[in-house]
Amino acid sequence: MDTPLLVASDIDGTLVTTTDRVPARLRDAISRATAAGTEVALATGRPHRWIHEVLDQLTIRPVCVTSNGAVLYDSSSDRVLASHVVEPEVMAEVHDVATTALAEHGGVTIAAERVGVSSFDPPEDVFVVEPDYNHTWEEQGFGVLSTDEVLHMPAVKMILRNDSLTAAQMYALIRPHVDESHAHITYSMNEGLLEVAAPGVTKALGVATLAEMHGVDRNRTIAFGDMPNDIEMLTWVSHGVAMANAADPVKRVADEITGTNNDAGVAQVLERWF
Repeated sequence: MDTPLLVASDIDGTLVTTTDRVPARLRDAISRATAAGTEVALATGRPHRWIHEVLDQLTIRPVCVTSNGAVLYDSSSDRVLASHVVEPEVMAEVHDVATTALAEHGGVTIAAERVGVSSFDPPEDVFVVEPDYNHTWEEQGFGVLSTDEVLHMPAVKMILRNDSLTAAQMYALIRPHVDESHAHITYSMNEGLLEVAAPGVTKALGVATLAEMHGVDRNRTIAFGDMPNDIEMLTWVSHGVAMANAADPVKRVADEITGTNNDAGVAQVLERWF
């Protein structure tokens, strides 16, 4: 392809190493790309309140796609530019489906990520969980509510959690019973955690919005990812790149497979142009 004018990269398993660091080789490649006039953005399942620790390792403050496309966030001004929410009645429907589907596998617990107005909102206001919710990452602040209270307000992301199954196993049990016109379900880690968004809300939606915002033609876009929540994005862009450590379904849809995140695989591709 011609020199890309928009680069979208997932974070975990892609941009950062297993120790959450951006390799120096990749930092340098990103700096050269932006100096050449190419837009470089993060496109992540993380909420916008969890991206500054990555951006602090870079010299850019771009508009980013967060919460799997549900939030478009301007990191330079700390502003949510757009958001797409799952309505309470849809969350309740998905919760009922998951409860039935996982009844013989330990059941399900839920959490919800609410949009807020800033990445510095009190975490207990924007990330709420059931009392017995089992966290899959280092706890960084959350509010504890009853099931009904978690489901009571719209959310940019609803989380389904089961600690006895993998995410792929949960997906196979739940996804066939949820109409895609009601909600989009995906996952970004191997542990038993699914992420539920409004219908049609994926990273591809966010990246397409970025391309329009920056006036970049689709055939000058490239994206990098490693997990199923990246699939729509990798297939939307002109050139989708899977990491060597990516899940097999991601590799199958990619135009190319690069090195691992620990080997600065993103840089290995960007260095062709920058």
